[in-house]
Amino acid sequence: MKQTDNTSGQGGTGDGKVPVNIKDGWGRITQRLRAEIGDDLYTSWFGRMEPDSLGDTQLTVSVPTRFLKSWIENHYMSKLRKIAAAEFTAITTIQVKVRSQGQPVARHQAPKVQMPAVRGSSARATGDTLQPIAALAPVIAGHAPDGGAQADEALTFETFKVGQSNQLAHAAAMRVAMSQPGHPVSFNPLFIHAGAGFGKTHLLSSVAQRVRNAQPLRKVMMLTAERFMYSFIHAVRQKDTLAFKDQFQSIDVLLIDDFQFLQGRAIQQEFCHSFNSLVDQRRQVVVAADVPPSQLDTIDQRMRSRLMGGLVVDIEAPDQALRRQILQARYDLMRARDPNLALPDEILDLVAERVTGSGRELEGALNKLFAHQQFQHQSVSLELAGMLLRDTSFASGADQGRIKIEDILKVVGRHFNVAKADLLSPRRARTVVLPRQIGMYLAKKLTSRSLPEIGRRFGGRDHSTVLHAVRKIEDQIKGDDKLAKDVATLIRLIEQGMP
Repeated sequence: MKQTDNTSGQGGTGDGKVPVNIKDGWGRITQRLRAEIGDDLYTSWFGRMEPDSLGDTQLTVSVPTRFLKSWIENHYMSKLRKIAAAEFTAITTIQVKVRSQGQPVARHQAPKVQMPAVRGSSARATGDTLQPIAALAPVIAGHAPDGGAQADEALTFETFKVGQSNQLAHAAAMRVAMSQPGHPVSFNPLFIHAGAGFGKTHLLSSVAQRVRNAQPLRKVMMLTAERFMYSFIHAVRQKDTLAFKDQFQSIDVLLIDDFQFLQGRAIQQEFCHSFNSLVDQRRQVVVAADVPPSQLDTIDQRMRSRLMGGLVVDIEAPDQALRRQILQARYDLMRARDPNLALPDEILDLVAERVTGSGRELEGALNKLFAHQQFQHQSVSLELAGMLLRDTSFASGADQGRIKIEDILKVVGRHFNVAKADLLSPRRARTVVLPRQIGMYLAKKLTSRSLPEIGRRFGGRDHSTVLHAVRKIEDQIKGDDKLAKDVATLIRLIEQGMP
């Protein structure tokens, strides 16, 4: 839609009404936004957003709370701006403001969820059904979707492929899922951290389903940190925090995904209270995040300490053998849906060798080959597969145009507890030299900078010093498993943008 009448969109009418041309365009924006992020995330973060005014280059929208304003600005602004610009072509900026009392409130409401009675829940009796708090009703595993962390029936222990990189995390999750009520909890909390697509959600879903199937009377709740925040805000708004607290107290197994997104002091305090209560009562808690507890900088130190008091395990990038297993499983599923799709083993071997990223990236490469086969109506040869995988080869490698040496210095310094000034200084202590050499190695591996440029950024060193550091770390990685693991962790953190 082209913007033809800007003046009619400015300010408003003085009676709380929004000009029709803005409302029509806003309706199309919200439709696209809902399609891109899904119904649940849309309802959580944009359901109460309203258009306010339209200027020459700026669209102003309003939300009811400062928290929603901050969250949208920090996490969804670029997406919102892009979608709005497609509708109102002159738009370059979007302003989000907090509505004052008396202004119109959103008319978008989350759908009511009717659930069967859940043993031990703090629910309100209504007719023949029990209805838990509206904000938490959608997150009880096995009864309704949970907004991003649903216990997907396809994500089970049986479909989880085990290799050296995820063996410990898998074994710990199995132990948790097999624990019996009344017996001492083995690992509480269990904290699983890994990069995106490495299987954290798969393990959480597996635990939820195994417990639910083996012990149907136990109450299992699986949800994302975003969903917890939204539920708490909803309870505060409805003046129903006591019911919110009661519902968490009745849980036997709590699984939280994407914990790194938990924000807000009041929300963190509420989670800490619920967490401490569950752990003290020997109820099981499983948490998944992109980084270990020690690197959750936005989380209170006491909470980080409690999270580290259980078992902390990580999932590393899959090796080639595990990637081949994952590919075979994805391939078998696709073949079951469409027997006409076929790839020889040598091509699957090529994909496992070339694409060194997560399971999602492997599946994406497989989809690309199948799409070519379907649309071009021709079989895929080994040579053609190599050409098609040019853009997806080594998909886990960093975006060399995005990563900066400054990011590497921050991540390395924080990981080894070495100040940036020491990394750039002439100091020769081993506690400084090794992190510095690792930093140079990562700069050469993850950026397009030349050796002289890297040397200048690391305290004005000569290019031969950088070359020596790169070769030394390459040699040491081959025989030092701990160093290899440290370097792999640093690469993951840098690639995920965690300076």
